[in-house]
Amino acid sequence: MKTTAIILSAGKGTRLKSGKPKQYLEVGGKPLLVYSLEAYEKSRVDNIIIVCGDEDSDFVSSMLVPKYGITKFSGTAAGGRERCDSVLAGLRAAEGSDYVLIHDGARPFISVDVINEAIDAAIEYEAAVCGMPVKDTIKLVTEDGFIQHSTRRRCTWLMQTPQAFRYILIRAAYESVLNSNVCDEITDDAAVLKLACPDQKIKLVMGGYENIKITTKEDLEYAKWKLGSQPD
Repeated sequence: MKTTAIILSAGKGTRLKSGKPKQYLEVGGKPLLVYSLEAYEKSRVDNIIIVCGDEDSDFVSSMLVPKYGITKFSGTAAGGRERCDSVLAGLRAAEGSDYVLIHDGARPFISVDVINEAIDAAIEYEAAVCGMPVKDTIKLVTEDGFIQHSTRRRCTWLMQTPQAFRYILIRAAYESVLNSNVCDEITDDAAVLKLACPDQKIKLVMGGYENIKITTKEDLEYAKWKLGSQPD
């Protein structure tokens, strides 16, 4: 059985306004991306594919991966315009895998235990997504800012990565939505699978409240604090 981790590292970090892609910002002495790579290196995955911009491929392959001893690295794939495009590029590069885990490279706090639990759940259920129950009350609102109704908190979860799947299942799902307008709005892999296979069950796996995606300046300051680096 072959399990491949697809690490998404093609984002530009525009919301962070950092001047460089957030996954390559050094925090605690090494790029944020490396923390994810090290966790997958220690996990039960067999291979790691990094989806990155064409301009970053040489840096990732020739400098970053060797420097930090990522021995499971098997290559890069070119990221696309939207997340859907990048994931599909990673899936195509993972041809021959039995299971895949798709992970945001800007989530540095993923643990080895959660990765391995996601693998086990994917093997048992074919599809598994990490997440956490929400702590706050969630309201659905109109586009002009008025409350429509509340959600049931015990049934509302925050989605995280990794999201783990039987390879042929998620590959077929992504191929089916290619060239459709929905890709512009889809932000996670479970949504793609549900769109392509509405009856497919997806198992929820407990992630961690610390498993945040570094998106804003506040997220970055938290990462600096947690990883032992002082804010600028």
